[in-house]
Amino acid sequence: MGPAAAQYQRPGMPPGGRMPMAGLQVGPPGAPPYGTASPLRPGLPQSMMDPFRKRLLAPQSQPPMASQRRGVKRRKMADKVLPQRIRELVPESQAYMDLLAFERKLDQTIARKRMEIQEAIKKPLTQKRKLRIYISNTFTPAKEEGEGGERVASWELRVEGKLLEDPSKQKRKFSSFFKSLVIELDKELYGPDNHLVEWHRLPTTQETDGFQVKRPGDVNVKCTLLLMLDHQPPQYKLDPRLARLLGVHTQTRASIMQALWLYIKHNKLQDSHEKEYINCNRYFRQIFNCVRMRFSEIPMKLAGLLQHPDPIIINHTISVDPNDQKKTACYDIDVEVDDPLKAQMSNFLASTTNQQEIASLDAKIHETIESINQLKTQRDFMLSFSNNPQDFIQEWIKSQRRDLKIITDVIGNPEEERRAEFYQQPWAQEAVGRHIFAKVQQRRQELEQVLGIRLT
Repeated sequence: MGPAAAQYQRPGMPPGGRMPMAGLQVGPPGAPPYGTASPLRPGLPQSMMDPFRKRLLAPQSQPPMASQRRGVKRRKMADKVLPQRIRELVPESQAYMDLLAFERKLDQTIARKRMEIQEAIKKPLTQKRKLRIYISNTFTPAKEEGEGGERVASWELRVEGKLLEDPSKQKRKFSSFFKSLVIELDKELYGPDNHLVEWHRLPTTQETDGFQVKRPGDVNVKCTLLLMLDHQPPQYKLDPRLARLLGVHTQTRASIMQALWLYIKHNKLQDSHEKEYINCNRYFRQIFNCVRMRFSEIPMKLAGLLQHPDPIIINHTISVDPNDQKKTACYDIDVEVDDPLKAQMSNFLASTTNQQEIASLDAKIHETIESINQLKTQRDFMLSFSNNPQDFIQEWIKSQRRDLKIITDVIGNPEEERRAEFYQQPWAQEAVGRHIFAKVQQRRQELEQVLGIRLT
């Protein structure tokens, strides 16, 4: 580059100075073919040369943090795909591509199933089981004076139960199935103030395997047990008129609303013009006492038609006859328990063991594919060199020269710039004046910012 091309030198830059441009990769696509260490480019120190080392150097020469950054980086499916050129060189690699396509379909299927499981867990997932209730009693006769024991005859009533064919390992307490238990004894024997025995669940209630009631007495006692099941979610009994209309007796609020909507849809009661209104037929007019109502009014009107479900009523006789061998009565009732499948689905969603293993295998696949790409690049480099060494080296030198020019950003001719005659040319005085003027303007702006005034 002659003097005519270097009419202006950057202000503040020493003659022959070089400005590096970070982020550019130059040089050959692989390591030197002769097995020696990469020589430093002329004019660049060691600290500036390291970031531009080629990605295909030997693995032991890479910085130790490179592998860690590669593991942290989020991988994509495209990073697993083998390039077309490698598949042409190795036809057996098509088997890997087939496995990759199968993995993609499998991942889509698993993701869809996980979403279905998440939606299923949100809904109540229960199954009906048989709860066997055992009602038994024991009688303790009165003791004579001088004998140990109680002097007044008494009986003790026990109410216990268990699930039949319970496959779960954790046994559920008997009281957990009920919201309340009321035992009504004969009012004539025990009076109006002592004939009721009540148990109601509270937030602080401790669950138990059964209930015991002890009272004095030496005659048979008729009693009534009222058991109120604890439904989760809560269930309600419908008004008899609405129950006959919808075909629903006792159900959850969501199921009742669904049955009501199906009845409205089947009988076309929704207004054709104003969709938020329902035109009541003669049955709805009798039940809801209106000719027309909004959909938003249904929950409020329905609340007055919902009642607590009927309790389970068991009539039992407490026998004090010592010859009566049938003192234990059994009753089977239907209860709803959590489906064991729900716990398995929750464990499946919460499990991260398989995900960690899959992530580890994916990381190994990505490293293998990256290594294959590096080997392919080195192979192309070596193959080009072996086909025509002379032309290859000349083209490589030209490429290195272009890269060096770009990375160093050299302007002018360093050989001419190092001589004093170069700065005695006519343009030098104008260049010095422009440089000083730029420095003065820069200092003026700094003072204006510090003082907060404008200098004129």
